[in-house]
Amino acid sequence: MAAKANIDAWFERIGFAGSIAPSLETLSQLHQLHPAAIPYENLDPLMGVPIRLDLANLQQKLLFDRRGGYCFEHNLLFKAMLEELDYEVKMHGARVLWGLEEGEEPPLRHLVLTVEVAGVTYLADVGFGGQTATAPLRLRADQPQATPLDTFRLLESEGTWQVDIDIGGEWRALYSFERTERSMDELLALNEAAASSAFFTRNLLVTRVEKTRRLALFNTKLNIHTVGAPSEGRLIGSVAELRDLLTGTFGLQLPNDERLEPALLRIIEREPD
Repeated sequence: MAAKANIDAWFERIGFAGSIAPSLETLSQLHQLHPAAIPYENLDPLMGVPIRLDLANLQQKLLFDRRGGYCFEHNLLFKAMLEELDYEVKMHGARVLWGLEEGEEPPLRHLVLTVEVAGVTYLADVGFGGQTATAPLRLRADQPQATPLDTFRLLESEGTWQVDIDIGGEWRALYSFERTERSMDELLALNEAAASSAFFTRNLLVTRVEKTRRLALFNTKLNIHTVGAPSEGRLIGSVAELRDLLTGTFGLQLPNDERLEPALLRIIEREPD
């Protein structure tokens, strides 16, 4: 029997206590609270642990074990909860453009959602790491859209949509997607390819996106970007310091797994880029 969405456990995890009417206001609140409470993290691929996308495991890991996850985990959990609230939600594969070298052709390695609210389509994505939007974005091209933390825009060309973020007055591309609806079988294949890629098995990525700041850890580099203040950065020098950062600043409950310590040690021993 398929697991049922545990909406009460999710509400408790993200600190939501508002109206559950399937409105834009509700969607906006949920979209802001989810990435602030549940970090983006890839500890499982780093340890060589398979990513399991069935709802029972997603809820156990992200809600009850107080872990985080990466895009497929975040957005599939978000989809299940939105559907429990009677939203109409569709899944789409996306190509990551952020950090792409010129001439590279990105594969489908990301999952995004579109949500219908009162006849209007919105892009919902609570799993894009450090650049995750803190509000849903209306699927409308060429118009800047302010969120509680940043400003985004969507571009459209021949059925392909591109999402950009404004960083210091410069538009930076995040990802592109088409509105082709993806099946769960397709997502399982995309997830397997992503989880086994060198990017996720060799690097540590942990982020949390709050209302007024972004916290991002890439291997041993911690960056904190706060609205209206200079960015802060520091290097992490030991496994103990890394553990304290993950459990304290990021609020993760670390897995009781013998593979965790060697995985964190590999990150600490790596030469900084």
